[in-house]
Amino acid sequence: MSDNVYLAEGPRVGIRPFTPADAEEFTSRAKESGGLHHPWLFPPDDPRAYAAYAGRLIEDPAKAGFLLCERTAVDDGNGTAAGSGPIAGFININNIVGGAFRCGALGYGAFAHAAGRGLMSEGLDLVLRYAFGPLALHRLEANIQPGNKGSIALVRRAGFRLEGLSPDFLLIDGAWRDHERWAITSEMLAPGP
Repeated sequence: MSDNVYLAEGPRVGIRPFTPADAEEFTSRAKESGGLHHPWLFPPDDPRAYAAYAGRLIEDPAKAGFLLCERTAVDDGNGTAAGSGPIAGFININNIVGGAFRCGALGYGAFAHAAGRGLMSEGLDLVLRYAFGPLALHRLEANIQPGNKGSIALVRRAGFRLEGLSPDFLLIDGAWRDHERWAITSEMLAPGP
């Protein structure tokens, strides 16, 4: 049986690192999902932008990027092995700081074909367990524009707590936007299956 491509997997999805070979599918999914993402985020939708984006996630030790993929079974000739299915979304940990802080900031998005199916909730749980396990982080933050109800519902389901509002926090789509600060610590994560 071949090696599993996932860093972690649940019943329907697995998480794996970004690779340069994902450019075509990722950018195609990003183009298809522009209406879903606007005005909250702008993932790369052309090969050059993807190469720069993925390169930072792959090379920068202060970042960890995860593609959320639907799980598929593939026959590798030696039996069935887990294969990486369609990319359903992405979850990145940015601004990772070690030492006594051991924290990072989340950025994420579902692609349109996967939206509303619970795949992001499953994927976020996998990323949280990976962050608080192998990455040895203690705290993750998600900064979300107050009008982004879907994103707020996602982190609330995952057990994040609202910690406050930061006015004019991030420059998005040409304007400084207010963001709610949501966070979770390793102690707050519900026990896994």
